[in-house]
Amino acid sequence: MLKCKTVWRKLAPLARASSTACRQNVRRAGLNNVRSPALVPVSHMSTGGAGGGGENKLYVLLVGAACVGGAAYAYQTVKGDSQRYQDRLAEIASRPNKSATEQPTTYIQSEAPAVQSTETVEVPEQGSEPQATEKKEPPSAEEAGPPATATEEPVVPSPSETTQLSPAAEPVVEAPEEPAEQPAAPVVEDAAEPVIEAPEEPAEQPAAPVVEDEPAPPSEPLPTELTEQPPAPAVETVESESPTTTAAETPAAETPEPQSTVVTETAADPGLSLAKVPSHAPYLLIGGGTASFAAARSIRARDPGAKVLIVTDEPDLPYMRPPLSKELWFSDDPSVTDTLRFKQWNGKERSIYFQPPSFYISPEDLASTENGGVAVLTGRKVLHMDVRGNKVQLDDDTEISYDKCLIATGGEPRNLQVIERAGEEVMKRTTLFRKIEDFKALDKVSRNVKSITIIGGGFLGSELACALGRRSNESDLEVVQMFPEKGNMGKVLPEYLSNWTTEKVKKEGVKVITEALVKSVTYKDDKVEIQLKDGRVVNTDHIVAAVGLEPSVDLAKSAGLEVDSDFGGYRVNAELQARSNIWVAGDAACFYDIRLGRRRVEHHDHAVVSGRLAGENMTGASKPYWHQSMFWSDLGPDVGYEAIGIVDSSLPTVGVFAKATAKDTPKAATEKSGTGIRSESETEAVAVSPVASSTPSPSPMQQQDEYGKGVIFYLRDKVVVGIILWNVFNRMPIARKIIKDGEEHADLNEVAKLFNIHED
Repeated sequence: MLKCKTVWRKLAPLARASSTACRQNVRRAGLNNVRSPALVPVSHMSTGGAGGGGENKLYVLLVGAACVGGAAYAYQTVKGDSQRYQDRLAEIASRPNKSATEQPTTYIQSEAPAVQSTETVEVPEQGSEPQATEKKEPPSAEEAGPPATATEEPVVPSPSETTQLSPAAEPVVEAPEEPAEQPAAPVVEDAAEPVIEAPEEPAEQPAAPVVEDEPAPPSEPLPTELTEQPPAPAVETVESESPTTTAAETPAAETPEPQSTVVTETAADPGLSLAKVPSHAPYLLIGGGTASFAAARSIRARDPGAKVLIVTDEPDLPYMRPPLSKELWFSDDPSVTDTLRFKQWNGKERSIYFQPPSFYISPEDLASTENGGVAVLTGRKVLHMDVRGNKVQLDDDTEISYDKCLIATGGEPRNLQVIERAGEEVMKRTTLFRKIEDFKALDKVSRNVKSITIIGGGFLGSELACALGRRSNESDLEVVQMFPEKGNMGKVLPEYLSNWTTEKVKKEGVKVITEALVKSVTYKDDKVEIQLKDGRVVNTDHIVAAVGLEPSVDLAKSAGLEVDSDFGGYRVNAELQARSNIWVAGDAACFYDIRLGRRRVEHHDHAVVSGRLAGENMTGASKPYWHQSMFWSDLGPDVGYEAIGIVDSSLPTVGVFAKATAKDTPKAATEKSGTGIRSESETEAVAVSPVASSTPSPSPMQQQDEYGKGVIFYLRDKVVVGIILWNVFNRMPIARKIIKDGEEHADLNEVAKLFNIHED
């Protein structure tokens, strides 16, 4: 066709000139019939002389040849296309038969002996069927094919193909289509080469199964696609005529809820287990912290058959974070970083994990477990949420669909910008304390360096300062704590109590630097140099940045969730619901407090209560969140406090104190409650009207050097919005009721009597 176009472009001018000349000659011939043609010149083509006609004949000849050639070329092209089209239809029509005949290890037969694969070895069949004990005839040379070598891998049929094993045939790699109750195929390791054998068909089964272009049912065992296992998988051992074989674990074929699975770990060795991710989870909990575990426990309490999947980017099972900065540092066990077990102030020992591994089921067993359970998928992070499709995408591109989803991603520890800009050497010597791995790393650092500087005067910074200060008394470790406030926990405690706390921290062996604003951080001469804005310089070996928490809201964009601009975190309604089928709990939830307005709380008790309520609402409870969460902090075993509501040192405060006794310590409180995690027992308590103490009390805010125990009230518009119980324990339901009532009190000294702080 391209050649024809080229010829036509060359001949087109000739055609136009010839047509013009012909029209003029005809016009002149008509005129000559009526008048004399004496002076009219003869028109001629522009390519030749006047009166010539040879060029016109040549033009006609060339045009005719071009037309004939073009027609022949078009005919050949159309004919070739038609032939190729017919061949393609024939190829498509013969494709199923072709794939069945080309598969060396997959075939269909009714009674004929099976063709032996080149990857198989001869082993006796086992089972209770009579055929299994019959003597097998050796295969012919044509059927046997070349011998397999130890380095060859078995060829596995595709899921769309099914096979049948004849009683007289040698075992081959095949995937039979069997009834649901038939057991799956065991994987056998022979001394020379691996063999994958499918169990025999039942005696009453029809002779030949049908080949279908559908995915194989979950009961079909394939090395690359395993089905969900039931709670107690069966184990079969196949003995070979050659040396001893290895027993293989086989999942039972009967699965109540078949689900397609994604293999997340491949195993070249038949003995290596494969980890799988279920494609669907009725209850999906994103995050592996306290809120997720509380929600899972609540869901299972209301729905005993619920199937719950927790996805966490941490390598650990759900655990409690408070002991990481408290009791674990006071353990005498040198292997505490491995065992993660600690003694509470009451002397009882426990683990930081909520439940042992035996409490959970494997993620691959989640769909097939009849009574449901809680599975934890560790080391995976959810990167994307499709709220319309009710599914999430993990960091390995695996997708999991869900019916109900909870976001409990918590937060990430903040860092100072001057540290982030300081360079790699400074970042190597900086710890952002949050997880188990951070505790292990800081414990190791504290045993190998000469000095550690903690930046931050809040709960975490003060707790770590006291913990490391205790350790410095036993070694040459220097512990420095710096913060911009005038005293420890200056943003929470009134100034007089903050100053008293600072002196308490100093007695623990900590060098406290107050009103310290970090200007720059550099690495010089194997030391980290911290320069303050007032000119002071601190040289240290390691930095611990404890400057707050940033809520993790990475899923907000893909999920279309609203993030609060003032407090951060996902905005939720009174039932902790962010969108249809999506709830948020824990540090990442920005909720509306019916008494104190919109808030976001970063404490253990809030994670417990909000997670529990979210779990109830995921099962249809539709309960509003009205609970006033509490938090607590311990500066060692002798000083501790519990707080509730808005505790901000910028608010007016009224403190009522009394002389402390031996039972007014965190240690004594845990001995009475039986747990070091005090909120777990407090959140279950019901507020009752207490009997006020009849002992006369001193006036509020006594000028004294020792604040043994007391109650601090935080006021807003003359209404109590926050309460701190200083070395007063097991009275939180009373404080919660006072805030819930929201009444004005003319004499807070009388209100303090409700806590019985003046009793011995």
